[in-house]
Amino acid sequence: MDPIVMDLATTPLRKVNQALHAPGLSGHFVIEHPAGAHNVAVGLDAPVAVTVAGHVGYYAAGMNQQAEITIDGNAGTGVAENMMSGTVWVKGNASQSAGATGGGGLLVIEGNAAARCGISMKGIDIVVGGNIGHMSAFMAQAGRLVVRGDAGEALGDSIYEAHLYVRGAVASLGADCVAKEMRPEHYQELESLLKAAGFDDDDPAAYTRYGSGRTLYHFHVDNASAY
Repeated sequence: MDPIVMDLATTPLRKVNQALHAPGLSGHFVIEHPAGAHNVAVGLDAPVAVTVAGHVGYYAAGMNQQAEITIDGNAGTGVAENMMSGTVWVKGNASQSAGATGGGGLLVIEGNAAARCGISMKGIDIVVGGNIGHMSAFMAQAGRLVVRGDAGEALGDSIYEAHLYVRGAVASLGADCVAKEMRPEHYQELESLLKAAGFDDDDPAAYTRYGSGRTLYHFHVDNASAY
């Protein structure tokens, strides 16, 4: 079946998003001429495939559930924010706060991601093909973040139970974030994530795992300066 094409050059964004919220929705949809529009394909809750043919602005594919959304371009602030399931795939670069507060699903960014990638992540998996900016994985509570390039300053500041894997250099670690041993289950976890994101050729042994040092879980006066 041919995809249903919706053209933002002729159809208001509100109507396009309303169409993607129709009860019992299924099939493949293509959104043409997004031209950097904000809030494209947000709040979807159906097992549909959506291809956005171009660049998008703020908060594209936010709150996604079930849908497989491909952005054939770059994405602005907050792509896939608070997504719960499904897949969001960015073929280009992403601005700050990609995957913020995400509770599930898989976010793949083939290019670079700016600052605060995966902040307060709550179960989402994020794989970044390039580099990430500063304060990424800040207060990350659960989920996995894989970075094939370098990470900026204060990685994993105040991290809880999320797993971070970085192949390149890390400018600095945030409060209570430490390098950790790669055990067999971590190699297996990382290999699975790389495969899901299409980076099968990567050697998991080239990555370093980072996580919580668990010194800030409970307030102690000796650690007051770290809060």
